[in-house]
Amino acid sequence: MDRTNAPRRLPRLVGRLAVWVASAALACSLPAFADQLGQHNDLVSKFINDMHADPLVADCAAHGDFVASTSTAFDHVEFPPSSFDSAHAAVTPWNDSFDEGKQKVKVDSIVTVEGLGMPQGGGDPSQLKFRCGYVGAQMLAFSWNDPVAPLRARSAASSGSNSVKGKHGASGKGSKKNSGKAVTTKSSATKSSTKKSAAKTH
Repeated sequence: MDRTNAPRRLPRLVGRLAVWVASAALACSLPAFADQLGQHNDLVSKFINDMHADPLVADCAAHGDFVASTSTAFDHVEFPPSSFDSAHAAVTPWNDSFDEGKQKVKVDSIVTVEGLGMPQGGGDPSQLKFRCGYVGAQMLAFSWNDPVAPLRARSAASSGSNSVKGKHGASGKGSKKNSGKAVTTKSSATKSSTKKSAAKTH
């Protein structure tokens, strides 16, 4: 009886183990998410209360700070009080697509705000511009002048040109192989016809 029950127990055990692993991963990620949300909300409050920023501008700036801090180029973003004045921040009624690229989502307003990206290894800060698309108070789209993105695009383009060269080289090799095969087939055909004629003479 143990032998017949063993195959049934194994899937159950694997299923329970999978559920436990998934719940453990979720439990670990929830505090991190809550932490992140707390930091975001603290920044928004700081921008609104201390720097008199528009709530949407404050939200966009806080999101920009988080995104830039995940970049390999920046440690964090600093927003001086001037970031939130009319020369460096704006809420523009939009009622159209956020952009013509991947983020064609329709938004009611577009928020722009500028900040200073502080490099990870120190050095001069970079002028960063963040653009957020909102429907009501909900952000649906985001973009910024990430300096790392153009570098990735350039490296991809250069590797693409190498792969094109590689393809031409490969096709050249392929044609040589084909011609080699043709020669081999021809020579084997001549050998077989020679053998046949030799057999007839005997």
